Amino acid sequence: MISQKILIVDDEPNNLQILRQILKNHYSLIFANNGEKALAAAKQHKPDIILLDIMMPEMNGYEVCQRLKADKETADIPVLFVTAMNEVDDEKRGFDVGGVDYITKPISGEIVLRRVRTHLSLVKAEALERLSRAAIIMLGDACHYNDTDTGDHIWRMAAYARILADGIGWPEHLLDIIELAAVMHDTGKVGIPHEILKAPRALTEEEWVIMKNHTQIGYDILSKSDTPVFKMAAKIAIAHHEKWDGSGYPQGLVGKAIPEVALIIALVDVFDALTMKRPYKEAWSVEDAIIEIRKNSGSHFEPRLVDIFEKRIAEIIEIKERFQNKIM
Repeated sequence: MISQKILIVDDEPNNLQILRQILKNHYSLIFANNGEKALAAAKQHKPDIILLDIMMPEMNGYEVCQRLKADKETADIPVLFVTAMNEVDDEKRGFDVGGVDYITKPISGEIVLRRVRTHLSLVKAEALERLSRAAIIMLGDACHYNDTDTGDHIWRMAAYARILADGIGWPEHLLDIIELAAVMHDTGKVGIPHEILKAPRALTEEEWVIMKNHTQIGYDILSKSDTPVFKMAAKIAIAHHEKWDGSGYPQGLVGKAIPEVALIIALVDVFDALTMKRPYKEAWSVEDAIIEIRKNSGSHFEPRLVDIFEKRIAEIIEIKERFQNKIM
């Protein structure tokens, strides 16, 4: 069944017919022969992509594209210009007004098909990315639903993690991944009893034994996916309570045996926990939290990360204040 829709806009019937022959067996087609009809068709049919001529009477293709992009109902629909105007300035203007590609006439059927397929694939990829991000956000919130942490905790520490990872030279694409993966660091808390998560006091020794299981539970859940963000999240879940000197849990890993991403999360998680008010403690000042982190450099935390954290502390404080002022 053909499900993807293409709006084809051209004032010349022959051009509409040519594009119809090229695309009719692959997509559902909608046609318009002027700018006003194109705008109305775009709002009514919500096509997946628009093939738009430039040289049309009354309203040219540039103007049509500008109006499409100015309307929130049609702004996200990709526009491919199909035109005989082939000067560099013509093409540049097409991109300036919001077009995503430029196909020159006389057209090649194979080129049109390949360009359309490419841009529809990008649209699908963007939709999947939005869906994935939404799922990660909901998972992060769900895992803290019965916790004493405020909802802002996971977003603050994720932002802190990005800064620390940047400080040790991680590439941009991995910074995006750690910021999402960090949100899921306590996924395993979904398997911890409500009365332990909501305890308005320090936990007993027996309760701590149960609480520590959240690292393995989180790993078991997140490791079922082989996508980069969930693979990183699984590493974080199992190892973010390990300590540089080997005194952490669940495996008692030492030094570089601990995944670097887990070392990053361990530091920013503790910083945020210290500077948060909890039922059993008041919030620490940033200065006191830094002193505590520095004191645990080489025992709980990797010394290199502590040094970088202090060098980037102005950015950390800025994020903390933005959350406090609720302008994130």
